[in-house]
Amino acid sequence: MNRQERRVERSGEGQPRPDAPALVTGATSGLGRSLARALADRGWTVLVHGRDEGRCAEVVDELRAAGGTAHPYLADLSSLRETAELGRKVAAEHPSLGLLVNNAGVGAGRDSRRREVSRDGHELRLAVNYLAPVVLTHALRSPLRAAGSAQVLNIGSIGQSPVDPEDVQFTRRYDGMEAYTRSKFALAAFTFTIAEEYAADGIRVNCVHPANYMDTTMVTEAGVRPWSSVAEGTAAVLHAVDEGARGASGQYYNESRRAKAHRLAYDAGTQRRLTSLTDRLIAPAEGASGPSW
Repeated sequence: MNRQERRVERSGEGQPRPDAPALVTGATSGLGRSLARALADRGWTVLVHGRDEGRCAEVVDELRAAGGTAHPYLADLSSLRETAELGRKVAAEHPSLGLLVNNAGVGAGRDSRRREVSRDGHELRLAVNYLAPVVLTHALRSPLRAAGSAQVLNIGSIGQSPVDPEDVQFTRRYDGMEAYTRSKFALAAFTFTIAEEYAADGIRVNCVHPANYMDTTMVTEAGVRPWSSVAEGTAAVLHAVDEGARGASGQYYNESRRAKAHRLAYDAGTQRRLTSLTDRLIAPAEGASGPSW
């Protein structure tokens, strides 16, 4: 066991064994897989989300072989309807949910000039990195409330660019890296938008930038040489989980430090405009019940 792995393991010392499960999206590789393993080591029942059945089963088997409890959940988060169905399935099978980690994401891609779209026709990074977490968080609010002191943890980025309300789908002068940073700005703003309301339900909502350019497929696909490890990112996420367990909410963490997100992510007018835009985009997936922020 190396020094970084020991640091991740020690970060769970003294933490109570959770009674309700944790759902980690994008848990079949990179940070998500490492985090699923770390949470299982802490005693969490881990709901392992992925797109590929084989890879999902592999992670579940790995956690169970190490003495943990884990269950697979398949969904393509580039489809908002499939994302909503994932939320409904988890809620039906686990009426109490202790932790939701919105980790799944899409980076800048191999060719940052190539604009990609989701299955619903949305710009891909906006869809997977932002709209899907919003839909999933909405769908799981009831089981999170039932847990009594649950958490939503959004995996953000230090790179944040305000969304252009006149071109939310980024159809003009597209750049994959900016599309990524726009989606992460939106995710941070969503965190701060819902934190106070969800606190009334006993749900803490925070956002964390785990580390700079971790050694993940997302980073290597973008042609970037990694600066840090997944183990370092995992330690930062666990620190944010511990902060939430102590009552922190509406916070942004840069690695293991409380920090400030982009100033406009806290702006009430920006939040209202983004909420209105988001409501229209996700309405077809959420059905007649409509958004519930």
